[in-house]
Amino acid sequence: MLVRVLGAAAGGGFPQWNCGCTNCRRLRLGTLRGSARSQAQLALSADAENWFLVNASPDLRSQIESFPALHPRPDLFRDSPIQGVVLTSAELDASLGLLLLRESQPLLAYATQTVRSLLDGDNAMFGVLRRQPDQVAWRRLQPGAPMEMETLSGGPAGIRCTPVSAGGGFPGHVSRERSRELDASEAVIGLFFEQGGRRLAFFPGLPAVDPAWLGPLEQCDAILVDGAFWSDDELIRIQGAGKTAREMGHLPVGGEDGSIRALSSLRRPRKIFIHINNSNPILDEDSEEHRVMRNAGWEIAADGMELCL
Repeated sequence: MLVRVLGAAAGGGFPQWNCGCTNCRRLRLGTLRGSARSQAQLALSADAENWFLVNASPDLRSQIESFPALHPRPDLFRDSPIQGVVLTSAELDASLGLLLLRESQPLLAYATQTVRSLLDGDNAMFGVLRRQPDQVAWRRLQPGAPMEMETLSGGPAGIRCTPVSAGGGFPGHVSRERSRELDASEAVIGLFFEQGGRRLAFFPGLPAVDPAWLGPLEQCDAILVDGAFWSDDELIRIQGAGKTAREMGHLPVGGEDGSIRALSSLRRPRKIFIHINNSNPILDEDSEEHRVMRNAGWEIAADGMELCL
């Protein structure tokens, strides 16, 4: 299984366009040892020919252009090796990029019924994906139910996807009344991908670690886990108000009850943080938090990172 990290940052990217926090300011000045990152996005393939996007970030167009394997063949006017998109939520930084794939290109869209209802059902803008017959064919993901992914031709893609409920809440654009009508267990999911005995886990939104996941995670070759915030009160300390990390559906990385500690028993997988908010001190490679993270056996994802599993 080939995996390309097209983007590694949380919503807004790093640096964020309107943010003057220490990290963003120092990166612009060239005084922070670290690198810019676009919004979290993966591409994966079993054969280096048929590719699937995992989520659809607002930075998708430039991310596709940055990776030649996703470019169309030169002898065709309309073409793409992208077979489909797998969505973990209806959050804007995970789904807005779908609107950038509206140029009458057939696609498969893998999502829970809840996520599809919020996008394809509730939002009129996503009607641009229905301008041509069968432009987007939806495939339903159900937590706990493995699914063999397929190519646009209907053949096997060679990758099995198993979604699990991550227990997160609904995006801010969903009304309280609408959220009561939908299955909350399908609002945010994590994904296990498998090909030929090799396994990858992707949890870009992780409000808590379910102990039942530890066994399956230990069997993975690599895990990409929500690294949005170092501490629960990170944004409150920086801007003087706002929500905690947990209130936004993100388990902080550090601390006695953070994800480093919660996943400390894992030995086999390569452990990588992704979906990193611009305020997180681990982006500064000279910081104490970055050192603690590395000493605990974790890496930080970067745009262009590749995994060959």
